[in-house]
Amino acid sequence: MLAAFVTIKVKPGSEEAFETVAKALVAKVNADEPGCKLYQLSRSDQPGTYHFMERYVDQDAVAAHRASDHYKSLGREMGQYLEGPPEIVRLTEV
Repeated sequence: MLAAFVTIKVKPGSEEAFETVAKALVAKVNADEPGCKLYQLSRSDQPGTYHFMERYVDQDAVAAHRASDHYKSLGREMGQYLEGPPEIVRLTEV
């Protein structure tokens, strides 16, 4: 299994708009990507900070996620709310 822990900081005042788009992405990934076993959005106790927790069966599932139309379109839409690039920690299950 492969996993990722992604930290996203959003611009002040854009939290609600970001959550709307991010929740739509979570719903699409969970409905349409059988190789993704976990795709969860959480709000941090730090203002304007969110985390995606992702878990995939293999590299092909990661590639399918990145190639999906919903990832491309909703990811691009989320970009307008970000305060800098996301921090991504990639993990391999042992």
